[in-house]
Amino acid sequence: MDHNRNNLSGNPLDKYLTGKLARREFLRRMALMGGGAVVGATLLGSLACETATPTPTATLLPSNTPPAVPEAAPGTTVDPNDPRIETGPVEFTTAAGSMLGYLSRPREEGPNPAILVIHENRGLQPHFPDLTRRFALEGYTALAVDLLSRKGGTGNFPDSDQARDALGQITQDEFMADLNASVDYLQTMSHVQADRIGVTGFCFGGGLTWLMAVRNPEIAAAVPFYGSAPPLDEVPNLNVPVLGIYAGNDTRIGEGIPGLEAALTQQNKQYQLISYPGAEHGFFNDTGTRYHREAADQAWTAALGLLGEHLKNRE
Repeated sequence: MDHNRNNLSGNPLDKYLTGKLARREFLRRMALMGGGAVVGATLLGSLACETATPTPTATLLPSNTPPAVPEAAPGTTVDPNDPRIETGPVEFTTAAGSMLGYLSRPREEGPNPAILVIHENRGLQPHFPDLTRRFALEGYTALAVDLLSRKGGTGNFPDSDQARDALGQITQDEFMADLNASVDYLQTMSHVQADRIGVTGFCFGGGLTWLMAVRNPEIAAAVPFYGSAPPLDEVPNLNVPVLGIYAGNDTRIGEGIPGLEAALTQQNKQYQLISYPGAEHGFFNDTGTRYHREAADQAWTAALGLLGEHLKNRE
């Protein structure tokens, strides 16, 4: 497959965030402190959307409560009451407790392939339920899982800054357990083709998308948007096609692309990396100030192409 690349006083993290410490020095100090360079890089990836403009929090209802008709949030492109789809909040039980999310699917009888949508680092903001509705219009069952479920859900926080801080209290292992449980949940649905589950995520969610692609064998295709690279020693575990979408002006995440591409090429993996010149990190989110319509439209078309080829049209 073709691949394109355009391609706290004394606390290292505080110094990094305030510009007083270079990235390389931050990773070196993390290693000296026992965290290791991989942990440091993962932490930087989780902060990738730190400067994104906050968006209003989404209020999720228990699955047994009929949802009220919501007002259209900024950036809403598909009406929740569109007659072609069925939408609404969901709640399901996992080993760690109840998980919250938002599910959309075509109203026509399935079964359909499914997409797991992983939000940015400010929780399940309205943009992500809207994305599930967009996918439903394309013939997918789509679940946007709330990775703040362990903290009561995104709607439990008065603003997106507090939601972001709460996400920082959840471990990567916990995130992965919740995402794996979400895949299991999708596979229980009679209207889902259990062997055709794709995953896409953005920023913080993009990094988790890469991890799902290398760690969860039930995933059939992945589209990470400007996500941190997975540990390179896990690249050999990748057995599904991946389309990595990046922003040309996103130098922080871009630093990890050459090493990732080299590992993918060396292992002869099926992948494509696309970078959009002039776009900033977070360019796909049409509720933020970094939204880049042309790049977002092209990225959406590319994402649908990869997902359609490997979830809908495969033999």
